[in-house]
This record gives sequence, C-alpha cells and structure tokens, in this order.
Amino acid sequence: MSRAALQPRALDAANEVAVPYDPLVEQAVLKQAKDLLIDPARGWSGASDSWQPLGFVDLRACPDNVRFEALPPFPVIGLGDPAHPLARALDAIVEPPASVDALIRQTRRAPRAAAVAIQLLRSLEGLPCERALLLESFCYGLLQGSAEHEAWLASRVAPEPPAPAGRLVVERRDSVLHMLLDRPQARNAIDRSLRDQLVEAFTLAGLDSEVRSMQLRAVGTAFSIGGDLDEFGTTRDPATAHLIRSRTLPALALAGRAGILDVHVQGACVGAGLEIAAFAGRLTATSDAWFQLPELAMGLIPGAGGCVSVPGRIGRQRAGLMILSGRRINATTALRWGLIDAIEASPPGGGH
Repeated sequence: MSRAALQPRALDAANEVAVPYDPLVEQAVLKQAKDLLIDPARGWSGASDSWQPLGFVDLRACPDNVRFEALPPFPVIGLGDPAHPLARALDAIVEPPASVDALIRQTRRAPRAAAVAIQLLRSLEGLPCERALLLESFCYGLLQGSAEHEAWLASRVAPEPPAPAGRLVVERRDSVLHMLLDRPQARNAIDRSLRDQLVEAFTLAGLDSEVRSMQLRAVGTAFSIGGDLDEFGTTRDPATAHLIRSRTLPALALAGRAGILDVHVQGACVGAGLEIAAFAGRLTATSDAWFQLPELAMGLIPGAGGCVSVPGRIGRQRAGLMILSGRRINATTALRWGLIDAIEASPPGGGH
C-alpha cells in the first residue's frame, strides 16, 4: 500500500448530508457533555489533575480564530459544525450513529485504551503502511498488558466447545486468486488457522506478479465477526505477542499489493474482518451489511491493521468515532462515509 493510500478518500459533495439544526437536541447534547467541556482558548495545562477520559469542545461557542496550541493526551471531540476552522484539528466530530452518551460511556469504561487509540491515530497520518502497522502493534501490545484488558478477560464466561478450525479456500484461475472464508459455524471468526492461511495467500500474491487480482469472499450470513475471542489472552506477554504479529499479521503480507484486493461483504463485518477488508482496492457490501470496531470495550484498540486501513478510507476523525463509540454503522452510512465503494447484491460465484 502506498503512502497516498493512507490518506482518506475524498467524499463526493453530493453524498454529504446536512443535519438540520435543532436547538432542543443541542441543549440535550450540551447537558450530557457539560462536565467534560474544555475551552481551547484557555489551552491545556498538562497537570496530572487536569486529565479526564475525554473532552468536548462546543464549536458553536468558539471564535473562528481559536486554536489549540497542543491537544491534551485524551480524546477531544467536537460538538457542532464540522466546517468550523477548529474542527479539523480535533479527534472527531459527533455525528450519527455515534452519540455523546455512547462516547462518554465507552471512554469511561476504558479511558487508557481510548487515550492510546487517539494518540496513535494522531501519529499515523502520512506514515508508510508498514511503519504505521508497526506502531499499531506496539500500542496494541501495550494495552494487552493493561488492567483494562485484564478486567475484560476476567469477565469472560467459559468458552463453549470450539468451532472447527478456520479454513480459507484458495483457487487460482488465470490471473485471479479467489479466496473464500469458510468457517460459517463461527460466523467466520478469524482464528490462528484462518489468519495463517490468509498470510500465506497474501504472500503468494505478493510474490507472483502474474496475479493481477485477489478476490476475497465469505461463506454464510456474516463476512466475519472479527478475531476469535476464545483465543484472546492466550499470549500474555505483550512483547512476545508483538513479535508474533510482526511475522503473522495478514495486513503486513497484504500491504504491498492491497490495491488488487477486491472484497465483497455481507452481514456482520466486525473487528479484524473489517480491518483486513478496509485495505482493499475495492470494497463492496450487500445492503444488510454492518460494520463495527468493538475493541475499546475489551480494553484494546483495533490490532489487525484497522488503525491504518479504516482511517485510509474514512479519515482519522470518523475512524476515531467508530473506535471510541463502538457503534455499528450500516451499509448506507458506510457508503456515504467512503468505507465501502458500492452497495451490491452478492456477486456471481461469491460463495455465500
């Protein structure tokens, strides 16, 4: 993936939807956020007692010439007009389906993970893909050793009997490499077996210049519900986990030829499933598809490349909004944001 591929895709102005001003809605939002409002004109002191899970900026109350000298080390979310001169410098602007309530609830649940996620997204803009993935892995490993992730692991109920190991059906037809996620019993959750097979297939395409296209599809009602949760916590040492990712991360194997990847998704496209799919040169979805990055609730950030691939499609702010709120977005919103390129019925030979 080129440096240019990491820049958010331009949205067609015709797809932008203006949200009508409603003073009652504005009053309700400001009431929810009032204890967390920060004033850019006063700056941020950097004192330990001024740290908070997140901060809101009321853009309607900010003069056009106000600026942050430096953003605090926690998420800073704008309320109001995204065209305000200050808006672009913030970490996100509240827009549906994310809400002030969801942002407050999620960041209070995992404030350290939220802060790491936002600091990482601020740092990744403009970096080559491989370097950006390396930084994501460092941050993910950091959080694997955190109290927030430990608490999530402790809250997990005993796993049910495991589903069969993941299988990737791979077939070469002329210059096209066809790949099919085939683990419908687990809604195509990506376990170690499936991860390693994806790495092998992406590596093959990277080495063979005669492969001109990779097509990734999935069996069943869901494209993928993400990483197999039953495998979370099996490697407790963050440094060891990072070194494993540096050898076995599908995104690293894919990065050099992500532009030839064609992905079509149906139903749930969650976590690692979305993170891999978002690297594609072309990403389409059925009308019932939905997308989610739920890792913050686990005390983590997206760790399969999503802090790189998702901002590359929808920009840092909307990626931050998805990560911090944990909310699902539907296919219509995904198309408007640029997360997908088109809404299409299942293509012939798609396997589902």
